[in-house]
Amino acid sequence: MTVSDNIHPATGLRHGSFGIGTFSDGNRCFAALVKPDGRVMDLSSRFRDTHQIFDDWQRNFDALVDLDARADAAQHDFAALRSLPPLAHPNMLCAGSNYKTHVAQMLTKNKFNQHNRLPGESDENFFKRNYAFMERRAREGTPFFWTGLHSSLVGANEDVVLPVLGEQPDWELELGVVVGRHQRYASVDEAQGLIAGYVMVNDLGTVDIFRRTDVHFGYDWIGKHQPTFKPAGPFIVPAAFIPSIDEIRIELKVNGKPMQDWPANDMIFTPAQYLAYASERVNLVPGDLLIMGSPPGNGAHHGRFLQDGDVIESTVTYLGRQRNRCVKEMASERPLAFGLWKNLMN
Repeated sequence: MTVSDNIHPATGLRHGSFGIGTFSDGNRCFAALVKPDGRVMDLSSRFRDTHQIFDDWQRNFDALVDLDARADAAQHDFAALRSLPPLAHPNMLCAGSNYKTHVAQMLTKNKFNQHNRLPGESDENFFKRNYAFMERRAREGTPFFWTGLHSSLVGANEDVVLPVLGEQPDWELELGVVVGRHQRYASVDEAQGLIAGYVMVNDLGTVDIFRRTDVHFGYDWIGKHQPTFKPAGPFIVPAAFIPSIDEIRIELKVNGKPMQDWPANDMIFTPAQYLAYASERVNLVPGDLLIMGSPPGNGAHHGRFLQDGDVIESTVTYLGRQRNRCVKEMASERPLAFGLWKNLMN
């Protein structure tokens, strides 16, 4: 049986699994369990929201497994509901530079890295050296992440609003993991046990406002957290239902044209390595969301950025589907106080 044979067409869920999400029926919002065939159980009588589910994950997961066995408990049709962000207000950790091929491609093309190119060196050879550096980083280096804002989260099928600020809004589809319990100073093996579930997140950002030359840090990642810049879901799938990251493929299309199509196992650092690293630096709590970085195929790679009217269609194996229409933000009647600053050191 192939991976695709094991995925239900109604939801994109693996047969025998379920998803946990937040939905609206037009009257109210509620936590819910989604079966592969699209039947949805309202969990509001047990849980005020999905955060409460992950606050006591192991006990609540066992309870959800029992609920899932009740075929008569579904009240809704998945296709008729509005998908909201599966978690409303998670702490967000955003992995950067975490796919070998993607980073090697960026280093090969990036004008700020050309001083590392050998005289007369071809792109192919420069890429091979950059890729080898990523393999060395996987062996000897450490993960890199920054914190994000949950105010940028939006549902799996909501519009993506292209802001007035910046001209190069870009996509980066990513695998996300949800933390199921607290632990400080976790080993990598222990950190694997912190993973409660997996979720799809599109990590959008406005590329032309990333680079800063007026401060020595060089980059400013706040442009990744505009409203609607993190489509998430439609649901979180418990880790027990994901056979292996080796089976997960990340795919994104813009207006029907494939842009990203890459295996998740090209990561430099695994989710467990990231969580172990994070546990030494921040206070991980249940419901935290770590997104794992993006494989090749973002807009900067293709030389094409998002525009008003574009439609983004995304899938991550076993984690469902997203469809987001891009709409231009209406210009504010108030002038931008800073707008696009002028680089002081050009």
